[in-house]
Parts: sequence; C-alpha cells; structure tokens
Amino acid sequence: MARRIRGPSAPDGRSTPLCCLRVTNVTTVTAPSAISGLDELLLTMADDEFVIGFSDSEWTGIAPMLEEDVAMSSLSQDELGHAAALYGLLGEATGQDPDAIAYDREPDAYRHARLLDHGRGDWAMTIARRYLYETADSVRLEALALASWKPLADLVGKLRREERYHLMHIGSWLERLASDDGEGRDRLVTALETLGPHAGTVFTPLESEGFLVEGGVLARPMADLERDWRARVADTFEPLGLPLTPTTRDPLRGRTDHGEAFRWLWGEFTSVRRSDPGATW
Repeated sequence: MARRIRGPSAPDGRSTPLCCLRVTNVTTVTAPSAISGLDELLLTMADDEFVIGFSDSEWTGIAPMLEEDVAMSSLSQDELGHAAALYGLLGEATGQDPDAIAYDREPDAYRHARLLDHGRGDWAMTIARRYLYETADSVRLEALALASWKPLADLVGKLRREERYHLMHIGSWLERLASDDGEGRDRLVTALETLGPHAGTVFTPLESEGFLVEGGVLARPMADLERDWRARVADTFEPLGLPLTPTTRDPLRGRTDHGEAFRWLWGEFTSVRRSDPGATW
C-alpha cells in the first residue's frame, strides 16, 4: 500500500514531514566536483532503506511471536523514515519531488542492492538478509560520518543512532538461530548460502565514487569498505560455525537486474499511487 513517506522521528517520537527537511548550502562540499556523485550516493542509500523497509513490513501480523511482530514493524518503520530523509535530501539537491522519486519509477530504475532483491522467505531468511544488510550499512554510515556535506553528515549521525539498535536486535536473533541444534540453524545456513553471492552488493562501486572520496563526502572507496565489512562478519560467523560470504557475483551489476521478487514488491508499494496518477498525495 502506498503512503506518503515521512522524515526521521523527532524527539517526541513524531515523524518530521519531508517539507521540513532542507538541504542548505550544497557548495559546502569540499570539492565542487563531488556534487556530481551525491545524487547517485543518496539514491542508492535511499533505495536500500526503502526496499528493506517495505519488504520486512510484510511480517506485520505474522511474525513468529507477538514481540517480534512489534519489533519488526518498528524496524521497518524506521527504515522507511530513513529512506524518506534520504529522498528528501536528494529532492532538495536535484529539484525533484521526493515522493515521485520513491514511487514513480519503473522497477528497473531502482538502485537498491541485489541482496535486498530476495523475497521475504521464512524467518531465518529475513534474519540472515537483515543481518548482512545492517552490518554492511553500519560500515557505510561510518564512512559517511564526517562527510564534508553537512546536511548528509548531520543525517548520518541520526541514522547511526537508530541503526545501532537494529543491529543489536538482529544480532541476537542470528546467534539464537545459529545456536539451535535443529531446524532453526539449518534454515539459517541455507539462507546465508542463498544470499551469499549477493551479500556484498551494498558496496557495489559507484560511477562517481572517485569524486565523492576526493571531495571528502565518502571516507574511502567501496572496495575498502567491503573488506572491512567482510572481516567483521567473519569475526561473528567463525565462532558460530556459519558459512562465510563468498565473492560477490557480478560485482559491477550489484544494483541492477532486479528479479521477480522485487517486481512483485514494487507492484504492492506503488499500487495506490498508480491507481490515480493525477492525485496529489
């Protein structure tokens, strides 16, 4: 179901409307050439958060236990709020309507990581996918924490505070499933093996990556970040006896060629907006 995307939570817990998110002084990027890569960076980050948020929202009402029903719904809402904030920055920087960016593209125009293309699957698949994504996103956000473009640096600071709790929650579930002697562990291992070839696609190289690094927006190239991420995942997986993530399949196409599972999800989250294209949402 389509909805108007909204910004990150305010201190009182309410969402901040996109109209209140403003990009100020884009020229604060150290190297002006870095601006040419901001749209690509913001779009990939926003699409990642948007897709995983909508995908995991499918657990609302059917999670394995009531507490997880609430928890997964909360995590999904957070991700959609993060997406809203990132689309808001992108809209201000490019003059586009954030809602149009989020909802009005065809499936092939989305640039989320292929890791997030896999369907919801069972609970073990969801935990495996979210753990791989949350750890990768954590490394990416660290590399943006001191971004020379202040609006992004400020937003990243807020995102990191929320994402820290996401990772703690999903990490506890990963250990719980890995420590199970029966079906729980078997399903987790199967999920990790299925997701493995796409696990590193969060770090798919960006066309303007060199400009972003040169301009001080991104601390290091994606390839360096991926190495750090793999080392962190190995530190967790090895003691648990879980399979390590293999080399990324088709690394340069890690954000394209989306499959049928995403096309179905796209149909779901755009259905209301497409039902009346002329409406003001």
